[in-house]
Amino acid sequence: MSHNIIAAALESRLLAWAKARAKPMKVVVENEAYTPGAAETYLRAFTLPSVTASNTLSGDHRLYTGVFQVNIVTPSGKYRTEASGIVDELAALFPLNLRVARTGLIVSVMTPVAPGPGIPDGNSFTVSASFQYRSDTN
Repeated sequence: MSHNIIAAALESRLLAWAKARAKPMKVVVENEAYTPGAAETYLRAFTLPSVTASNTLSGDHRLYTGVFQVNIVTPSGKYRTEASGIVDELAALFPLNLRVARTGLIVSVMTPVAPGPGIPDGNSFTVSASFQYRSDTN
């Protein structure tokens, strides 16, 4: 329920940014089929929800936490220069303590955006960028 709202909030911010860039970029969300063009750089976005908690004895509170991960998929053979630049753009898009609202829910960015290791896979090279998020409801 609220994990879906969180995913939609973070994905919509990412989609709007990718479309408004000087060089627009495709964002593929969970369970979306996509075949990239030759030499195309694109993004794959995922929410990795954690266990939902409650911090009150009455049970009226819900704590939703998890990780939002964006995989930057670039053509192989370009080192990681393009992907590293996009990681920096994502860090500016999702700064620490950012609050994103959607349908009455507030999602907070809890950690800075951090890159993962580069993963070569045939014709592509993927670098992930991720951060932890949190949302509280009563």
